[in-house]
Amino acid sequence: MKIDVAEQFEHLPRAPIVEAVIDIRARAEMNWEEQLVSEMLKPKLPGYPRVSPQSEFRQEVTFEVGQQPKSEQQARRWKGLRFHSEDGRHIAQFNRDGFVFSRLPPYEKWEHLRDEALRLWRIHADLARPTEVLRIGLRFVNSIVLPPHEVRLEDYLEPNPELPRGLDLPFLGFLHSDMLAVPGYPYAINVVRTGPPQELRSRAIGLILDVDVFTTQPSELREGLLEARLAEMRSQPSHSLR
Repeated sequence: MKIDVAEQFEHLPRAPIVEAVIDIRARAEMNWEEQLVSEMLKPKLPGYPRVSPQSEFRQEVTFEVGQQPKSEQQARRWKGLRFHSEDGRHIAQFNRDGFVFSRLPPYEKWEHLRDEALRLWRIHADLARPTEVLRIGLRFVNSIVLPPHEVRLEDYLEPNPELPRGLDLPFLGFLHSDMLAVPGYPYAINVVRTGPPQELRSRAIGLILDVDVFTTQPSELREGLLEARLAEMRSQPSHSLR
């Protein structure tokens, strides 16, 4: 297959995207301490007034033949900061191991998502000074509500969920996951379909369509790399889900 980054996509005024995520995993090469990071980041993010710390836990467990596992040590370590925009629709995570940017509803345009994520990434890179990108991820989580009466899943999903042979029972829910390779490119695609959410069962059928395109190999961090990767990842076969 050939990726055409110039391909145009239809703009949906009411896109079903409940979260769009750009995830860049690149370990900090500079000193990553809470006070230093806080003092340097907060003045550069006036549009993100809500800040909260992020921590990670480490636990070491010893396994011995014939004995129950023993917990040796548990430690809490500061990992980074999470920033929320004033309207609550943008979330930026600045962590020791990378940067994550999320857009919550309503989803507007790809250019808005990309440009804000790259602007904040440059702030992160100036502070963390990573030299290698381990993984780039582009993810869209869609929530699609279907009419409540006489809905046929096969009209919306292909392939559609099917009951085990010989059983004639109504669906209460389903979960289907596919991992796809992109021949000729360093990308893979994970597509998860599930539904209906519990809160929608009584009045409608809700489908969750989660599409994650990500790189499959690390790369040296260089000028224009992220922009090029994101443009190609957006043009994967999953573009119709956006």
